[in-house]
Amino acid sequence: MKRDFLAITDFTTEQIKQTFQLALDLKSKKFVPFPLKDKTVACIFLKPSLRTRVSFEVGIGQLGGRSLYITGEEIGLGKRESIYDAAKVLSRFVDMIMIRAFDHKEVEELAQHAEIPVINGLTDLLHPCQVMGDLLTILEKKGRVEGLTIAFLGDGNNVANSWLNASTRFSFNLRIGTSPETKPDQSILERAQKAGSSQIKLSFDPKEAIKDADVVYTDVWASMGQKHLFEQKKRLLKDFQVNGDLLRQAKEDCIVMHCLPANRGEEITDEVMDGPHSVVFDQAENRLHIQKAIMLKLMS
Repeated sequence: MKRDFLAITDFTTEQIKQTFQLALDLKSKKFVPFPLKDKTVACIFLKPSLRTRVSFEVGIGQLGGRSLYITGEEIGLGKRESIYDAAKVLSRFVDMIMIRAFDHKEVEELAQHAEIPVINGLTDLLHPCQVMGDLLTILEKKGRVEGLTIAFLGDGNNVANSWLNASTRFSFNLRIGTSPETKPDQSILERAQKAGSSQIKLSFDPKEAIKDADVVYTDVWASMGQKHLFEQKKRLLKDFQVNGDLLRQAKEDCIVMHCLPANRGEEITDEVMDGPHSVVFDQAENRLHIQKAIMLKLMS
C-alpha cells in the first residue's frame, strides 16, 4: 500500500524517530542506498523555490534517481487538466511526486488519486519537510527535542501550523508569539491542544513568548502569495522582531532558527541572524538529509 507525506502527523512518533536516524546516517554517509535507482520523481512547482527545489533534486540524485522539474504553467493543475487525470497519468509515468503548491486541498486531492507516494513540499497551510528538518537540527544541537521550550515569533503561517502538528508527536513547550489578527489555523491549534502531548501557549506579548526559550524561531511576516499584506502584517508584528534586545529574554545557550528566505531587518536583524546563536544555515542543509530520509521511508 502506497504512503504519502503531506503533514508531520502522517508519521507516528516512532516513524519520525526512525526518519531522523536515517537522515543522520545519510548525512554521515554511514551507508549510501540507491532506492531510487532507475526511478523518476516528478517535482511539481506551482510556487518558485530555492531550497525545496535544490534539496530535492540533489537528494533524488544522491539516492540514484532522476528528478523531473514541472512548472505550474506546464501542468495547469486543476485548470488545463483535472487533478484526478493528472494524478492517474503521472502514476503511469513516474515513481513519486513532490509538489510545492498554494492550496493544500489540491495536494490532498492529488495524493488521494495518485497510485504513487506524494510528498508535500509546501502549501499555504503546511510546511512539513521544513519542520522535520528543523527538528533534526534541534536534535543535533540540543541532543533532544522533548522537554525543550520552543518559541515561534511572527505570523501564524504554514510553518507555525507544522510546529503545532509536531507538538502532537513530541512533548515540548510550544509558545507562539503573534498578534490577535495573525494566529495559526484554528482547527490545527485546537487539535494540537486536544492531543495533550505538549504544552501550547498563544501569547500576544513577545517577551512572554520568548522568556527562557531553548529555541527561538521566526519566519517572514508575509509568505509567498501574501506579499500584498506585508505592510499590514509589518504593523501587526513589528514588536515580534527577533533582535538582540528581545533575544536576551531567552536562555543564554538558545539557538535561533529561520526557515529562509529572510527579510533581514524586518522579522530578524543581521545581528541575530549572523550571530553566535544562529543555526539557520544548518537548518537549510538538513532539508537535504531529512527529505532523502522521508523518500527512503516512503519507498520502503
